[in-house]
Amino acid sequence: MVNTMDRPVLIGLDWGTSSLRAFLMRDGAVLDTRQSPEGLQHIGTAGVPGFERAFAAIAGDWLQSWPTLPVVACGMVGSVQGWREAPYVRCPADVRALATNAVAVASGSGPRILIAPGVLFDPVDGTPDVMRGEEIQVAGALLHEPAWSARARIVLPGTHSKWVDVDNGQIVRLATHLTGETFAVLKAHSVLGRLMRAAADAGGDSDTAAFVRGLETAHHSPGDLLHHLFAARTLGLTGRLPHDALADYLSGLLIGHELVSALARTTDADTHPLVLVGEPALCRRYACALAHFGRPADAVLGNTAPQGLWALAGAAGWLAA
Repeated sequence: MVNTMDRPVLIGLDWGTSSLRAFLMRDGAVLDTRQSPEGLQHIGTAGVPGFERAFAAIAGDWLQSWPTLPVVACGMVGSVQGWREAPYVRCPADVRALATNAVAVASGSGPRILIAPGVLFDPVDGTPDVMRGEEIQVAGALLHEPAWSARARIVLPGTHSKWVDVDNGQIVRLATHLTGETFAVLKAHSVLGRLMRAAADAGGDSDTAAFVRGLETAHHSPGDLLHHLFAARTLGLTGRLPHDALADYLSGLLIGHELVSALARTTDADTHPLVLVGEPALCRRYACALAHFGRPADAVLGNTAPQGLWALAGAAGWLAA
């Protein structure tokens, strides 16, 4: 419960595809937090009424107690399928650019909600890339350590892992790797998954040795991913790995190939801080992989979205309101 002496000044919403998280905040700190399964894909009522109802369900009593609180949001709530579209901001982009291009929508519960835009990296000679929600986590990470604003590479593992380069406080480039989604699809919907009894599913521990074996396979034979993938079946068929280690091997293989690609993208990868941001268990996997590749992470942070939402509200002038 919120201490009555700590009157909140902001509600932040991290509204993604699969879940909605709400933060009651003051002075950049979270006083209370809540989570709902009503992400973009799981809102019970279609259209604007569904978003209004989900917001009222998670934050309605907060607004009854503090009806003038400003509200800011990030994530897929601002996508074309969201509550209201907040078009992408092109790189280079900082939190001021995000605030300037944010859009406001009526909440149905009193206050308007300021929705952050995503970020587009669209090089003339390369492939376009986007993110929506992670840019706010980046802003939060930079609040955690202002020195990183000068130059840093921020890695956000997940369904779609993001590697984000920051220079002079701005997001200057980003690259997405479908590592998590590829793992899930292969495990659940391919021949590889038929032999897998993943440690998480069985209630056991992860097999670190199998994970490292996958990393080493990727590290020593870059470019052979499609061939390597089938080994997640044949190593089990031949008894060279137990079936309940195959998922960890596949995880190491995919993360390893991600690291091979991402660490080779720039020649100065070792000259600036490398920061992991995200869910703790997944960040531990990436930290293990980076150390195995000889490029250990300089810091590992949890969810920095609340602090990023605070920065967005400040840059937009909504905290004063």
